[in-house]
Amino acid sequence: MLDHPGFAPELLALAAVRALGPAAHDWAVSLRDTYPDATPDGLARLATRRFVRLATAGGATAALAGLFAPVAELAAVLWTQAGLVLHLAAAYGRDPADPERAVELLVLTRVHPDAESARVALAAAEEAVTGPVEQPWPRVAEAAWRLAAPLAAQAGGWLGLRLASRLVPGAAVLAAAVGDSSAAERLAARAVTAYRPPHAR
Repeated sequence: MLDHPGFAPELLALAAVRALGPAAHDWAVSLRDTYPDATPDGLARLATRRFVRLATAGGATAALAGLFAPVAELAAVLWTQAGLVLHLAAAYGRDPADPERAVELLVLTRVHPDAESARVALAAAEEAVTGPVEQPWPRVAEAAWRLAAPLAAQAGGWLGLRLASRLVPGAAVLAAAVGDSSAAERLAARAVTAYRPPHAR
């Protein structure tokens, strides 16, 4: 990723599928073995609760990072959201380690508007990895903006949080925790809609 920062969102999505996909698969298999009557919706609710809690904790912890809070929160949000999407995919019988999950992750987190553009970008990212080190700064700036998409709605609030935290101790921590848990819940709703079979909707 350091050699090809212009493809950071795509490379992170691929890395998340490779690193988190097998664990999500094992989680779903284990729960189905333990609770054979569990429905996909039931597993999805368990995954959502788990990752909303993680998002809340991650947001609160990141808010304590001072000037680096936005960067720390971005890292926490991206990894938590990737885990959430992959666990929901597993809950509905999709293979969370399949590269197609990287496409869905980029679309569900709104880094790309549709599956086709996500596939094209992922293919370009994989091709770039075997090529020369990337230099052009415009692509890096574009990638940074796309990578920050999950937090774009919160970006304007950071200054307000800093001011509020001076007046009310803990305001920034509370706001970050609430904001990240809400974002996780919205992502979960989009993922459930995408993964739930049409006849079950």
